[in-house]
Amino acid sequence: MIYTPTFFFISLANFFNLVSFSAFVLFPLFIGERGGSQLDIGFIMGISTLSSVLCRPWISEMIDRLGRRLSCLIGSVFLMLLPLLYFLLAEESSLPYAPLLLIRVLHGVGFALWLTSAFAFVADIVPNERLSEGVGMFGISGLTGSALGPVMAEWIVKYFGFNVLFPAAAAMSSVALLMQWPIPKAVAAGIPRWRTSKGPSFFQLMKREKSLLSGVLAFLFGFGLAASNNFVSPMAHERRLAMISLYYVAYSGAAVSTRLFGARLADSLGELRIIPYAMLLTGLGLFSLVFAHGNAILLLSGFMAGAGHGLLYPCLNALALRNVPSEIRGKVAGIFTGSIDAGVFIGSVALGLIGELAGFRSLFASAAVALFFGLVIMKWRMSAD
Repeated sequence: MIYTPTFFFISLANFFNLVSFSAFVLFPLFIGERGGSQLDIGFIMGISTLSSVLCRPWISEMIDRLGRRLSCLIGSVFLMLLPLLYFLLAEESSLPYAPLLLIRVLHGVGFALWLTSAFAFVADIVPNERLSEGVGMFGISGLTGSALGPVMAEWIVKYFGFNVLFPAAAAMSSVALLMQWPIPKAVAAGIPRWRTSKGPSFFQLMKREKSLLSGVLAFLFGFGLAASNNFVSPMAHERRLAMISLYYVAYSGAAVSTRLFGARLADSLGELRIIPYAMLLTGLGLFSLVFAHGNAILLLSGFMAGAGHGLLYPCLNALALRNVPSEIRGKVAGIFTGSIDAGVFIGSVALGLIGELAGFRSLFASAAVALFFGLVIMKWRMSAD
């Protein structure tokens, strides 16, 4: 059985943490208002992802040793406290570069801990034969949170400013923390605390064929995701599009819809058959942003990219985690989520540089090419079989 009270509590916690974290999609505006360039935006936004990538081997090991519940609680505490540190810098008129970098690093560690432990936990509690469905339905909580976060942030920034946004983000993660207390410790323990038998290391698991395939595809997905997360809002702002959040609402709405109506596709047909179509759809959505000079194209772009995301993320996750023993599931989840974050970081910096030198058209075209390259890898993988 998938839809237990425990499943719903962890999903609610994920929803509120993603509302909090995705509110920082508008943080590039904070950077730009204080004199930051597109390259500054790419680096400052991306440094949190770099920190989450670099800490992933140790975080993943901790999740397998401490258990899922405690790891999730620690991650939520990070996500609750970090927005309050941003609040201390809200009144600065110039860009406080060094303090921002430190806070972004810690924010990345907290989000990595939450996301990796939450997905490992969900993989523990859903049946293996329905893993893609369970992961996909759990992901709806994150998608809806990711849709609401930018809407909340845009409204708060417009009427009250960033000095109100940051406490609001902290409040969202405090609710996420409360949502986890009803989860029974016996159900959420996952792996016994401080196991003496570690099993394969994070880096040993990375060398396995399935981990390599899912990791490379996740990296390319993350590269494209960097364009959506970090550069849609400054592009829409520069082109004077009225509703920046329109893209994110369409994106999340399409992703939720594909999961609701196609939740069991990968479980019945196999992840490898769905992934190429999902990558193509996501890439086309990003490429259409090249022509986004009105709200209609912004809406269409978000819908296509979101529909691809809605299929791609759970398929890649299930590809990585299916049939993986529970005692190493935290590390495998860390490889998968860390690969996405590595793609987001490299994408943030590389796309920021492209945007600085060649503009937003080249930026979004480059992001689309990364997804299309995944099709080449999948074709090679299929022909090898």
